[in-house]
Amino acid sequence: MRKTLLAAMAIVLSVAAFTGCKEKKKVEDTEQKPVSVKIEKARMERVAQSVDFTANLEANKQTQIVPSVIARIEQLNVEVGDMVKEGQILAELEKTQYNTNAFQLANTELNYARMKPVYETGGISKQEMDATETQINVLRETVANLADNLTLRSPFDGVVTARYNEEGDLYSQTSGTGIYQIMQMNPLKAYVFVSEQYFPDVYMGMPVEVRADVYPDKVFVGKVTRIAPALDASSRTFEVEVTIPNEKLTLRPGMYARTMFNMGEEDNITVLDVAVQRLAGTNERYVYVVEDGVVSRRMVSVGRQVGDRMEILSGLKEGEDVVIAGAARLHAGMAVEVMAE
Repeated sequence: MRKTLLAAMAIVLSVAAFTGCKEKKKVEDTEQKPVSVKIEKARMERVAQSVDFTANLEANKQTQIVPSVIARIEQLNVEVGDMVKEGQILAELEKTQYNTNAFQLANTELNYARMKPVYETGGISKQEMDATETQINVLRETVANLADNLTLRSPFDGVVTARYNEEGDLYSQTSGTGIYQIMQMNPLKAYVFVSEQYFPDVYMGMPVEVRADVYPDKVFVGKVTRIAPALDASSRTFEVEVTIPNEKLTLRPGMYARTMFNMGEEDNITVLDVAVQRLAGTNERYVYVVEDGVVSRRMVSVGRQVGDRMEILSGLKEGEDVVIAGAARLHAGMAVEVMAE
């Protein structure tokens, strides 16, 4: 019985040893088998050096319609959102002051005309004549000023963007606002703060692509209309004014926009973007490079995305073989087999 039990145990141990050797050999075969990957050669290409900057859109012109006199508002002719033309009457103020001063002017001019023959015969001194003439000039200035400020006109074509009063209100400059706010929305302006390094590349009339987040599929084209002659020493930037045509008033002041400046082209290495991997937990990038059937991990500095390709600023040379498929199974030093195209 004992001999039978020992024989059975020996058989079990032999089978286990044989199975273990077989599994070990299978694992070793798997580890040694090269991983299949696809590669492409890093190539030199002309890459547009486009640079993006953010900006807020602003009206080309903006003003508040502010009378220089205290008077009651008699009539308001436009509402918020109305389009207005240059010279159009927006509001009219009560003319009591104007009428009073106009009457005084007419009366003083009449008196002056009556005084003239008396002065010529020596009945009135020159001092009295001069005083009356001065009074006439002051009244004329007052009447002209009232005429300009009691009938309020738009100084340019634009849109009414705010109204601060109602008809019948007594307007006073102490309110801190005008009666209306007018903005000229065609064209619009974007004031962009551009990095110092691009100062030699920006020029008057330079085309600039403008995109607004509210219209993700639309591209608006503006141009540089002013370049600040000096840089901000604290931020190392300079201000660039971009003018954007806006005939349909699609864009509006206050919108957030992205501006793209094309700073020319440079020759740089590019690879398919799928070849570029991100190192976990960092912003560092790397690619796998195949050399003599073995992969190595190469840290790279990336530039612009151009279609489905990524600009490589450093870390790769032209003609090196870069893995574009199968990278998920790789680690440095692993043997690989390149799949045929």
